[in-house]
Amino acid sequence: MRKISPYGVETLPEVLVDAPAAPAGCRGALVERARLHWRRTDGGDPAALAQEFLAAHGLPLHELARPTPTGHRTDTGLCGAALYLSAAAGAYLTGGPQGNAEPAPTLPDLAVVVYHHRPSTTPVSGPPAGWWLGDWAESWTPTQHAHAVDAVRAAIGRGDVYQTNLVGHAAARYTGDPIPALRRLGALPGARYGGVLTGDGWAIGCASPETLIEAHDGQLITRPIKGTRPATPAGRAELLASAKERAEHIMIVDLERNDLARVARTGTVVVDDLFAVRRWCDLWQAESTVRAHAADGLGLADLLRATCPGGSVTGAPKHAALTQIAALEPVGRGASMGALGWIAPGRVDLGLTIRTAAADGEKLHTWAGGGITWDSDAHAEVAEAAAKTAPIRATLAGRRPPPPIR
Repeated sequence: MRKISPYGVETLPEVLVDAPAAPAGCRGALVERARLHWRRTDGGDPAALAQEFLAAHGLPLHELARPTPTGHRTDTGLCGAALYLSAAAGAYLTGGPQGNAEPAPTLPDLAVVVYHHRPSTTPVSGPPAGWWLGDWAESWTPTQHAHAVDAVRAAIGRGDVYQTNLVGHAAARYTGDPIPALRRLGALPGARYGGVLTGDGWAIGCASPETLIEAHDGQLITRPIKGTRPATPAGRAELLASAKERAEHIMIVDLERNDLARVARTGTVVVDDLFAVRRWCDLWQAESTVRAHAADGLGLADLLRATCPGGSVTGAPKHAALTQIAALEPVGRGASMGALGWIAPGRVDLGLTIRTAAADGEKLHTWAGGGITWDSDAHAEVAEAAAKTAPIRATLAGRRPPPPIR
């Protein structure tokens, strides 16, 4: 475990703080107060460390079943905190396999950054001079990806799993400052968790539409996304009519219901919206809303243990899917398929880091994949992953993504 003091202007250029899910009125007016980094090699329980660290800095989250005090303000200028937990840390919390080596090892597995509020006049920077992004190098070929899909289908045939999410990775060299490029991701249509989190030698940019877990006023909410088609009238009709996509989606909704039931008041888990079609960039995606009342005594640590890693990016059963993922994916999931969002007094709002990119000192990294069921077609799954990552790569390169299709 490493506790890191706030960066000074001598060591890091001042940048506009744009943490995912931070209140709109606070973005650009946040100043770092303290931070915690943790890696799996540090040992211990990252969920407990996060809860303890936040409590020590004025954000106690040991009782999420209680309603948030109306108009809560602190007299210390405290605003809230950004929290990031990697997919590998989520697997660590479950006791599951850790997967292959990480392609961006400078990233921590847990980062918690506490901010206070101060008006800022720092302007949003434009496209940086000298920005260059090279060609993307994939960590597996389309053929290898397709073979992995077939391997999951074989595992389903044996009864090992019902569904497994497979994720591929790509990296591209860059020159210049990557933060403006990563910040552009937050402007993509449907980026509910758009924003950037930075550290010493790393940065994460997010355009995620998916809520991993939201907790406020005693309510717990998750919004799993499963099912993808092009954002055309024909694509929407095809998504709604697809038995394969609906079966894949409902399996994950059931898994998420089970995850929430572990930390909810008995009998309170309900599905508000089932298979609602939403839009992200030029894709239609199916989303459901699962809601519950928090059990008495529920704190942040237990909430993270129950929901991480997210069911929609692992599979069912979750532990068996994690074993498949570790065996089949070519590299670790890095910044993707984890949790990233905002913590405030009495409130947790974490997105699932799909549609996410990360920078280390030399390369940008992206990840994309999809859920594999018995009815999956290997070539269609490869094409779906490419469709999900295309707007991310275009935006990082500074090219305008395709216009919305109405």
